[in-house]
Amino acid sequence: MAEFDKYRSIYPYEELMSRLRKLRHVALDMDGTIYMGMSLFPFTKPFLAGLAEQGISYSFLTNNPSKCIDDYLGKLAHMGIEATEEEMYTTALATIDYIKTHYPTAKRLFLLGTPSMISEFEKAGFISTADDAADVPDVIVAAFDMTLEYKRLCRAAWWISQGIPYIATNPDRVCPTDLPVVLVDCGSICACLEHATGRKPDITLGKPDPNMLAGIVNRYGLQSDQIAMVGDRIYTDIEMAHNADAFGVLVLSGETTLEVADAAPRQPDLIVENIGVLGELLVRAHSEKAVEA
Repeated sequence: MAEFDKYRSIYPYEELMSRLRKLRHVALDMDGTIYMGMSLFPFTKPFLAGLAEQGISYSFLTNNPSKCIDDYLGKLAHMGIEATEEEMYTTALATIDYIKTHYPTAKRLFLLGTPSMISEFEKAGFISTADDAADVPDVIVAAFDMTLEYKRLCRAAWWISQGIPYIATNPDRVCPTDLPVVLVDCGSICACLEHATGRKPDITLGKPDPNMLAGIVNRYGLQSDQIAMVGDRIYTDIEMAHNADAFGVLVLSGETTLEVADAAPRQPDLIVENIGVLGELLVRAHSEKAVEA
């Protein structure tokens, strides 16, 4: 393993600085990147303030669909971060967009998800079907469900076995936490359903699907190399950066260790201890440009 001191990049120093100067937007993962569980990292607020000072916009992307947008905004506000609805994009919203595009007549959904997530779908005009063999859904959605009931898991398996369209909100195996427990996430729930039914989801949305960044590209009128995807997971955050041709920044403040990163077949553009280090590098890149000018 190569030596690591706060950051490491696949690019020589001058090229790294050049690529950092191109950035106009930072897409931020949440769990493990700006906070862990209910604990905001001390470097998060200074980092966001630094982006604003440099004229770099940012948004919050999360593969965790367990909370609705209002809940996430409330959580951020409780931590002292004021964000707008336009700055948030979750896999619940990505799934809603996908169903409306690919299954335009679908209205009735069997949702393995938290009440907060279900409310997001109902707000979008969908009906949440009951745990009843007579209440046939148009689409099954499996998500990170911390309120999961065994009988609903079994009902989902039944509908899946009947060939009804089946969507997973995200591929994450576990959700980061600062508590002494493993939070079983959507990918693990889907693995259980696959073992029971022999069927995988028809599509798994969320990171690393590049569509999670497509809205940002369109909203801000940017090129892919002007966006940085920052997160703590190789197999979601960094893979999405690769898939979307964005600048991928891996932080070591969450799930992924340096050893795991070293073993990844596709390396991040940049590995940093945390977003505070990324902030320092962005300041350095723009300061050096000013000196050159």
